[in-house]
Amino acid sequence: MATYSTSKKLAAEFIGTFWLVLGGCGSAVLAAKFLSNGADTGLGIGFLGVALAFGLTVLTGAYALGPISGGHFNPAVSVGLAVGGRFSYAELPGYIIAQVLGGVAAGAVLYVIATGNGASVGGFASNGYGDLSPGKYSLTAALVTEIVLTAIFLIVILGTTARRAAAGFAGLAIGLTLTLIHLISIPVTNTSVNPARSTGVALFAETAALGQLWLFWVAPIIGAALGAVIYKALLATAEDE
Repeated sequence: MATYSTSKKLAAEFIGTFWLVLGGCGSAVLAAKFLSNGADTGLGIGFLGVALAFGLTVLTGAYALGPISGGHFNPAVSVGLAVGGRFSYAELPGYIIAQVLGGVAAGAVLYVIATGNGASVGGFASNGYGDLSPGKYSLTAALVTEIVLTAIFLIVILGTTARRAAAGFAGLAIGLTLTLIHLISIPVTNTSVNPARSTGVALFAETAALGQLWLFWVAPIIGAALGAVIYKALLATAEDE
Protein backbone atom coordinates (compact mmCIF):
# COMPACT_ATOMS: atom_id res chain seq x y z
CA MET A 1 0.00 0.00 0.00
CA ALA A 2 1.32 3.45 -0.93
CA THR A 3 2.46 5.80 1.80
CA TYR A 4 1.52 9.44 1.33
CA SER A 5 3.22 12.49 2.78
CA THR A 6 1.46 14.75 5.26
CA SER A 7 1.21 17.50 2.64
CA LYS A 8 -0.58 15.17 0.22
CA LYS A 9 -2.98 14.01 2.94
CA LEU A 10 -3.82 17.60 3.88
CA ALA A 11 -4.25 18.55 0.23
CA ALA A 12 -6.66 15.64 -0.21
CA GLU A 13 -8.66 16.73 2.84
CA PHE A 14 -8.78 20.33 1.58
CA ILE A 15 -9.96 19.26 -1.89
CA GLY A 16 -12.45 16.72 -0.55
CA THR A 17 -14.02 19.19 1.86
CA PHE A 18 -14.05 21.86 -0.86
CA TRP A 19 -15.95 19.46 -3.11
CA LEU A 20 -18.40 18.49 -0.37
CA VAL A 21 -19.29 22.11 0.43
CA LEU A 22 -19.33 23.28 -3.17
CA GLY A 23 -21.38 20.32 -4.38
CA GLY A 24 -23.73 19.97 -1.42
CA CYS A 25 -24.28 23.59 -0.46
CA GLY A 26 -24.06 24.65 -4.10
CA SER A 27 -26.99 22.40 -4.95
CA ALA A 28 -28.97 23.93 -2.08
CA VAL A 29 -28.16 27.53 -2.99
CA LEU A 30 -28.34 27.30 -6.78
CA ALA A 31 -30.65 24.41 -7.61
CA ALA A 32 -33.02 23.53 -4.73
CA LYS A 33 -35.43 26.03 -6.26
CA PHE A 34 -35.22 27.56 -9.71
CA LEU A 35 -36.96 30.91 -10.01
CA SER A 36 -37.90 32.88 -13.10
CA ASN A 37 -39.03 36.48 -12.60
CA GLY A 38 -39.42 35.68 -8.91
CA ALA A 39 -41.70 32.71 -9.52
CA ASP A 40 -40.88 29.07 -8.77
CA THR A 41 -40.60 27.19 -12.07
CA GLY A 42 -40.88 23.77 -10.46
CA LEU A 43 -37.54 22.81 -11.98
CA GLY A 44 -35.60 22.82 -8.71
CA ILE A 45 -34.17 19.65 -7.23
CA GLY A 46 -35.74 20.11 -3.77
CA PHE A 47 -34.75 18.38 -0.54
CA LEU A 48 -34.22 15.03 -2.24
CA GLY A 49 -31.84 16.50 -4.79
CA VAL A 50 -29.84 18.36 -2.16
CA ALA A 51 -29.60 15.22 -0.01
CA LEU A 52 -28.35 13.23 -2.99
CA ALA A 53 -25.83 15.94 -3.84
CA PHE A 54 -24.25 15.74 -0.39
CA GLY A 55 -24.14 11.97 -0.56
CA LEU A 56 -22.59 12.03 -4.03
CA THR A 57 -19.84 14.43 -3.01
CA VAL A 58 -18.78 12.10 -0.20
CA LEU A 59 -19.11 9.01 -2.36
CA THR A 60 -16.99 10.42 -5.19
CA GLY A 61 -14.52 12.05 -2.83
CA ALA A 62 -14.09 8.85 -0.84
CA TYR A 63 -13.12 6.82 -3.91
CA ALA A 64 -10.93 9.53 -5.46
CA LEU A 65 -9.20 10.88 -2.34
CA GLY A 66 -9.85 8.32 0.38
CA PRO A 67 -6.81 6.22 -0.54
CA ILE A 68 -4.63 9.28 0.11
CA SER A 69 -6.02 10.77 3.32
CA GLY A 70 -8.72 8.40 4.50
CA GLY A 71 -11.44 10.65 3.06
CA HIS A 72 -12.64 12.33 6.26
CA PHE A 73 -13.66 15.76 4.82
CA ASN A 74 -15.18 16.57 8.20
CA PRO A 75 -13.62 17.57 11.56
CA ALA A 76 -16.19 15.54 13.47
CA VAL A 77 -15.32 12.41 11.49
CA SER A 78 -11.62 12.95 12.19
CA VAL A 79 -12.33 13.31 15.91
CA GLY A 80 -14.58 10.25 15.90
CA LEU A 81 -11.99 8.14 14.11
CA ALA A 82 -9.35 9.23 16.62
CA VAL A 83 -11.64 8.28 19.53
CA GLY A 84 -12.32 4.98 17.76
CA GLY A 85 -8.62 4.23 17.51
CA ARG A 86 -8.51 4.48 13.70
CA PHE A 87 -6.69 7.82 13.43
CA SER A 88 -3.80 9.52 15.16
CA TYR A 89 -4.57 12.38 17.54
CA ALA A 90 -1.30 13.98 16.43
CA GLU A 91 -2.74 14.41 12.92
CA LEU A 92 -6.01 15.95 14.09
CA PRO A 93 -5.01 19.66 14.08
CA GLY A 94 -3.66 19.54 10.53
CA TYR A 95 -6.70 17.69 9.22
CA ILE A 96 -9.16 20.05 10.91
CA ILE A 97 -7.37 23.14 9.59
CA ALA A 98 -7.27 21.72 6.04
CA GLN A 99 -10.95 20.78 6.21
CA VAL A 100 -12.06 24.19 7.47
CA LEU A 101 -9.96 25.99 4.87
CA GLY A 102 -11.46 23.77 2.16
CA GLY A 103 -14.95 24.58 3.38
CA VAL A 104 -14.29 28.32 3.49
CA ALA A 105 -12.71 28.28 0.02
CA ALA A 106 -15.79 26.51 -1.34
CA GLY A 107 -18.04 29.02 0.40
CA ALA A 108 -16.13 31.88 -1.22
CA VAL A 109 -16.37 30.32 -4.70
CA LEU A 110 -20.06 29.61 -4.22
CA TYR A 111 -20.66 33.19 -3.05
CA VAL A 112 -19.09 34.56 -6.23
CA ILE A 113 -21.30 32.28 -8.33
CA ALA A 114 -24.49 32.89 -6.33
CA THR A 115 -24.19 36.67 -6.52
CA GLY A 116 -23.54 36.55 -10.26
CA ASN A 117 -27.17 37.36 -11.05
CA GLY A 118 -27.35 40.22 -8.58
CA ALA A 119 -29.56 38.34 -6.13
CA SER A 120 -29.15 38.27 -2.35
CA VAL A 121 -27.70 35.03 -0.97
CA GLY A 122 -29.88 35.07 2.14
CA GLY A 123 -29.23 32.13 4.41
CA PHE A 124 -26.73 30.66 1.92
CA ALA A 125 -27.43 27.03 2.94
CA SER A 126 -26.24 27.79 6.47
CA ASN A 127 -27.32 25.77 9.48
CA GLY A 128 -29.47 27.06 12.30
CA TYR A 129 -32.10 26.58 14.98
CA GLY A 130 -35.08 28.65 16.06
CA ASP A 131 -35.74 31.35 13.48
CA LEU A 132 -32.82 30.08 11.37
CA SER A 133 -34.14 26.51 11.24
CA PRO A 134 -36.00 25.71 7.99
CA GLY A 135 -38.85 24.28 10.08
CA LYS A 136 -38.34 26.63 13.07
CA TYR A 137 -37.14 23.81 15.33
CA SER A 138 -35.78 24.62 18.78
CA LEU A 139 -32.17 24.62 19.97
CA THR A 140 -32.85 21.36 21.85
CA ALA A 141 -34.26 19.68 18.74
CA ALA A 142 -31.28 20.85 16.71
CA LEU A 143 -28.80 19.67 19.33
CA VAL A 144 -30.36 16.21 19.62
CA THR A 145 -30.64 15.85 15.84
CA GLU A 146 -27.01 16.72 15.18
CA ILE A 147 -25.63 14.58 18.02
CA VAL A 148 -27.67 11.47 17.18
CA LEU A 149 -27.21 11.60 13.41
CA THR A 150 -23.47 12.23 13.67
CA ALA A 151 -23.18 9.31 16.09
CA ILE A 152 -24.93 7.03 13.61
CA PHE A 153 -22.72 8.38 10.82
CA LEU A 154 -19.60 7.39 12.77
CA ILE A 155 -20.96 3.94 13.55
CA VAL A 156 -21.54 3.38 9.83
CA ILE A 157 -18.08 4.70 8.95
CA LEU A 158 -16.36 2.52 11.53
CA GLY A 159 -18.41 -0.53 10.55
CA THR A 160 -17.93 -0.23 6.81
CA THR A 161 -14.19 0.42 7.08
CA ALA A 162 -13.52 -2.44 9.51
CA ARG A 163 -11.33 -5.26 8.23
CA ARG A 164 -14.23 -7.71 8.32
CA ALA A 165 -16.40 -5.46 6.13
CA ALA A 166 -16.84 -6.16 2.41
CA ALA A 167 -13.97 -4.51 0.56
CA GLY A 168 -14.69 -1.65 -1.81
CA PHE A 169 -18.16 -0.71 -0.60
CA ALA A 170 -17.39 1.70 2.24
CA GLY A 171 -17.62 4.83 0.07
CA LEU A 172 -21.02 3.80 -1.27
CA ALA A 173 -22.45 3.02 2.17
CA ILE A 174 -21.07 6.22 3.70
CA GLY A 175 -22.38 8.36 0.84
CA LEU A 176 -25.85 6.81 1.07
CA THR A 177 -25.85 7.28 4.85
CA LEU A 178 -25.11 10.97 4.44
CA THR A 179 -27.96 11.20 1.92
CA LEU A 180 -30.35 9.62 4.44
CA ILE A 181 -29.10 11.92 7.19
CA HIS A 182 -29.97 14.91 5.02
CA LEU A 183 -33.41 13.54 4.20
CA ILE A 184 -34.11 13.34 7.93
CA SER A 185 -32.66 16.61 9.10
CA ILE A 186 -32.79 19.29 6.40
CA PRO A 187 -36.09 20.56 7.86
CA VAL A 188 -34.60 20.70 11.36
CA THR A 189 -31.14 22.29 11.00
CA ASN A 190 -30.50 22.31 7.25
CA THR A 191 -28.17 19.42 8.18
CA SER A 192 -24.64 19.93 9.36
CA VAL A 193 -23.03 16.83 10.94
CA ASN A 194 -19.89 18.60 9.69
CA PRO A 195 -18.38 21.71 11.31
CA ALA A 196 -16.32 22.58 8.22
CA ARG A 197 -19.44 22.54 6.03
CA SER A 198 -21.23 24.81 8.53
CA THR A 199 -18.32 27.24 8.84
CA GLY A 200 -17.72 27.49 5.10
CA VAL A 201 -21.14 28.98 4.40
CA ALA A 202 -21.93 30.72 7.71
CA LEU A 203 -19.16 33.23 6.97
CA PHE A 204 -21.04 34.42 3.88
CA ALA A 205 -24.67 34.10 5.00
CA GLU A 206 -26.76 37.25 5.28
CA THR A 207 -28.32 36.04 8.52
CA ALA A 208 -27.19 35.52 12.10
CA ALA A 209 -25.77 32.11 11.21
CA LEU A 210 -22.36 32.90 12.72
CA GLY A 211 -23.96 33.42 16.12
CA GLN A 212 -25.33 29.88 16.02
CA LEU A 213 -22.24 28.24 14.53
CA TRP A 214 -21.07 27.03 17.94
CA LEU A 215 -23.81 24.37 17.99
CA PHE A 216 -22.67 22.96 14.67
CA TRP A 217 -19.19 22.45 16.05
CA VAL A 218 -20.15 21.18 19.49
CA ALA A 219 -22.98 18.79 18.56
CA PRO A 220 -21.29 16.95 15.66
CA ILE A 221 -18.07 16.48 17.63
CA ILE A 222 -19.98 15.15 20.66
CA GLY A 223 -22.00 12.90 18.37
CA ALA A 224 -18.92 11.59 16.59
CA ALA A 225 -17.14 10.79 19.84
CA LEU A 226 -20.29 9.13 21.18
CA GLY A 227 -20.66 7.02 18.04
CA ALA A 228 -17.05 5.89 18.29
CA VAL A 229 -17.48 4.93 21.94
CA ILE A 230 -20.67 2.98 21.18
CA TYR A 231 -19.02 1.15 18.29
CA LYS A 232 -15.95 0.21 20.33
CA ALA A 233 -17.99 -0.88 23.35
CA LEU A 234 -20.75 -2.82 21.63
CA LEU A 235 -19.80 -3.72 18.08
CA ALA A 236 -16.03 -3.88 17.53
CA THR A 237 -14.04 -7.08 17.47
CA ALA A 238 -10.31 -7.66 17.72
CA GLU A 239 -10.20 -8.29 13.97
CA ASP A 240 -11.61 -4.84 13.15
CA GLU A 241 -8.46 -2.89 13.76
